[in-house]
Formats: sequence, C-alpha cells, structure tokens
Amino acid sequence: MSIDKPIFRFAVFLGCLLLASPWLPQWAMFMITIAGANGMVVLGLMLFLRAGLVSFGQALYFCVGAYATGLMTQMFKFTDIFVLLISAGVMSGVLAYILGFLLAKYRAIFFGLLSLAFSMILYGLLAKTEALGSTDGFNIPAITILGWLPPQPLVRVTILAVTFAVMLLCLTFVNGLLRSPRGLLLTAIRDNEIRTEYMGASAQRTIHLIYVIAGVLAGLGGALAAVAVGHIDPAMAFWTTSGEFIFITILGGIGSVLAPFLGSMVFGVIHTVAFANSPNTWQMMIGLALIAVILLLPDGLWSLVSRMKKARA
Repeated sequence: MSIDKPIFRFAVFLGCLLLASPWLPQWAMFMITIAGANGMVVLGLMLFLRAGLVSFGQALYFCVGAYATGLMTQMFKFTDIFVLLISAGVMSGVLAYILGFLLAKYRAIFFGLLSLAFSMILYGLLAKTEALGSTDGFNIPAITILGWLPPQPLVRVTILAVTFAVMLLCLTFVNGLLRSPRGLLLTAIRDNEIRTEYMGASAQRTIHLIYVIAGVLAGLGGALAAVAVGHIDPAMAFWTTSGEFIFITILGGIGSVLAPFLGSMVFGVIHTVAFANSPNTWQMMIGLALIAVILLLPDGLWSLVSRMKKARA
C-alpha cells in the first residue's frame, strides 16, 4: 500500500518530533501521546461521519482496549507493548464484530444512542466489579519492548515512538480504505442509501465493516492511553469520554485522514491551557472553543489547510 505525500510529510514531521523528544518536557510528551491515542479513536469516527453516522459510544472500545491491556498484564503477566496492542485490537475487533450485526441495521439517532447504551452498560459493569478495582480501576506495570525494559528517562520517549508507529500504520490503512471501492461507498451511503442498494452494493455490510475497523482503532487508542497513563478505570467508558471524541471530530473535521490528529492535538493544547489557568471552569473554555469552531469553521480546522492549498494554486 503506497503512502501519499501528506502522510509522508506527516511521517517526516513525527520523525523530527521524535528526534527532539529528549529535549521536550515530560508533560509535553505525555500530551502528544494522549493526543495520538485520542486521534486513533477519532479516525474511526471520521469513517462513520463519511457514511452519515455518528457514534456516541466509541468510548466502549476505547475502554475495552485499555482493560484488555490491563488484564493481559495482571492475569497473564505480559508486558510487551506489541502483545498488549495486538490483544487490545483483537478484543475490541471481536466485540465490534458481534455488536455490529445489530448496530449496522440502524441509522441516524438510533445508531448513536444504541452505541451509547452499550458503552454505559460496560461502564456500569466495570464500576460494580470489585475484582477489577471497581470505580478506582487499577495500575498497569512498566511495559517492555521485545524483552527490553526502557530505563525511566526513556519510558515516555519509547511510548511516544510506538504511538507514532501505530498512528502511521493506521493512517496508511484508512487512507487506502477511503480510496478503495468500499471506502467510496461511504459517501454514496450518506447521500442516498436506497440508490446504493439498487446498484448492488450492501450498505449494511459496509457499515458493519467500518464499525469493526472503528472498534479496532479505538481499542488501539485505549491501549496506548492505558500504557501512557499507567492506570485504567471505568471512566474511560463513560459518556463524557465519548463526548470528548465527538468534540475532537468536530474540531478537526473529516476532510483528511490527518484531520483527527490535528483536532486531537489542538484539543490537548486547549485542555491543558484551560485547566492550568482555570481549573474550576476549564469545561466552559472548551465549550466556547467548540462554539467558535462551529460558527467560524463549520468544516473543522482542516478546512484552513484546504483553503491555504487553494490560495497557493
């Protein structure tokens, strides 16, 4: 699968950022890592929006990926980050495949509310399960990479490098998917699903497919976030977490596969600055930022990039 120029430039940017990471403060590397993890989830939400759907419960798979990571370390004593990521992706994908048979039949608000319901069911189960720490959750031990335990000063850099690698792989895959016949069907389904069915394409199968893909992406994001934070709890499945993902999706837009990561990074900056300057009212500042984006940039921040490209042409 070939890599196009925007993704290649993004890869070069990430490489330069990684080289500069030893000189970055720990909080900056943590923020960038979490932004990458959130961007993975939003990448799946972008697929839904391309098909005219909105999921209000994508935190379900974010949390499943995180808890799959935690359980692998607690029950089976696996600490290799690649084993943890594969486990999170498989667990999230299997659950998404099962639930997808139901959700792929629904559209509009019913699709969104059903996804939210499943997310809140998981939250309730985890909050009541004392073996998994109940509402407090539990910690994740230090991770290894192919048997190597990074020394403490290199832990953040190592996790950041793995996050960048996973991001680029998923970006390349989703970019190829959107350019494939199956990916092009998403816009057709959004515009006129009945006509799409008459043409011989199955809208339900296509939505089921992207539901599974979005679930895997969210699971990988949850695993990366769990490793970066070193702790997991049921709040990762709560509706407010899904709300943050929706916020980032609106903030970045859906004009490119890079838009989710742009939106996620800007959200991280807004969240950090707002909380540092106004810890009691930071939600209000984020809300004002969302209103400003909706009014001034209804297509998201990526529309600014598109405008600059047109101006140069």
